[in-house]
Amino acid sequence: MADVSFNTAEGSVVERKLLILYLNTGTSEAPVWSVVGKRVEDSSMEYDWSEETKQDILGNTYTTMKKPKITQTFDPCELDSGDKAQVKIWNQAVRNQDVAAMTNNDLLVVHAYTGTAVEGAFAERYPSSAVRPTGLGGSANVGMPIEVTFGGERETGTAKVTGGAVSFTAA
Repeated sequence: MADVSFNTAEGSVVERKLLILYLNTGTSEAPVWSVVGKRVEDSSMEYDWSEETKQDILGNTYTTMKKPKITQTFDPCELDSGDKAQVKIWNQAVRNQDVAAMTNNDLLVVHAYTGTAVEGAFAERYPSSAVRPTGLGGSANVGMPIEVTFGGERETGTAKVTGGAVSFTAA
């Protein structure tokens, strides 16, 4: 498989808005991908590779790693009735306290700084992810900070965004 290249102008940095997380607010058979992080100023995915480094009796150093545990935090995340992802998360966590639903969310990461409009952008689907609020409240506006832990069998492919609608095609 050939390496993926970035579709941005050489010498310019990739804008943050081109790395987008979507929550499936539909069904697994008919996914509806809704953006996570509306009104959030800063968010990044953190990779924990469980790195372990050892030195043998000869003085040689060896490092091992595992597949990463990937987490992402969205804070502040002010409530907005037009944010379908937030409404779903609020209902799962605050209204229903449905832990099973909270730990089985279907997420799609779209790397929109790759690919083309015709072929789509590189995307990763995580079908059994934990999405949990860590608080609720605020001073002027009600916020619901969210922590995500990506889970399930990672599936890669491409995603196309057309008029706000997102479609994912597995590789």
